[in-house]
Amino acid sequence: MADEAVAGTVSGLAARQLSTVTKSAPQWSGITPRWLVPLLEWVPVEAGVYRVNRVKEPKATDGDIVCSPVGDADLPESFVDYETEPREFTLNAVTTVLEVQTRVSDLYSSPHDQVREQLRLTVEKVKERQERQLFNNEEYGLLNQIEPQQRAKTRKGAPTPDDLDGLISRVWKQPSYFLAHPSAVAAIGRECTRRGVPPATVNIMGGTFLSWRGIPIIPTDKLDVDAKGKTSILLIRTGYEKQGVIGLFQPGVPGEVGPSLSVRFMGIDKRAVASYLVSLYCSAAVLSPDAIGALDDVDVTKFHEYA
Repeated sequence: MADEAVAGTVSGLAARQLSTVTKSAPQWSGITPRWLVPLLEWVPVEAGVYRVNRVKEPKATDGDIVCSPVGDADLPESFVDYETEPREFTLNAVTTVLEVQTRVSDLYSSPHDQVREQLRLTVEKVKERQERQLFNNEEYGLLNQIEPQQRAKTRKGAPTPDDLDGLISRVWKQPSYFLAHPSAVAAIGRECTRRGVPPATVNIMGGTFLSWRGIPIIPTDKLDVDAKGKTSILLIRTGYEKQGVIGLFQPGVPGEVGPSLSVRFMGIDKRAVASYLVSLYCSAAVLSPDAIGALDDVDVTKFHEYA
């Protein structure tokens, strides 16, 4: 065997005891690209609250506006009315307390600092939870801000090109991105390819994505697939100026190490355990109802046989 001593030489296994092993930082497969966060335009708020003021839908008449007035007739009068009870969004705290035994951090921090690595992974966990909340939170999650008229169901279960076009018809004013579970992205590819119109690819933010009608299809595992293999596909318009979907954050929070991300040392207790408070404050708002739509009951389990 290779590790046995040969002709009086030291074995590889024994010699290895004197060598220095190069070690990686801890790796966690749960870290995802979290594409939604960089896709959104993030708007700063004051005092943790953001109010979305909307205009009341006008009545179906053009009588208050005239085109090419003739003679000296009085001009029509008009005004724009506002909703009297606008919706307010309060920033949500995604937070946890990290505890590190000081004996561990004192003795075992070479070559990788234990506190730094623990904080790095904890922040990654918090950011993963942040993105899940942006989709699923009961108050501000995108799935829960979609108006009934902006929702549609697939015609036959699998996401066909016709279904995607129907979703575009609901979010037709400068749509920005589809958002779908990776299994739904694959299902879109199968259905389009089967019909002879395989989706084109686009390159944005350093990644390559499928697209439909020029709109990128962004994968995210935060849009869940249920036990029956059903999920939803979203289409959103982003940006404040486009009256789209925006993210909300508050700059300048105590202990800020990133936008609305705070890490604060809480002290060392009698067990010699150091504690760190990690908090990320965020929310999301749909400025106009037609900025988001959903294709529901998307079946990702359908496959096709090819000759």
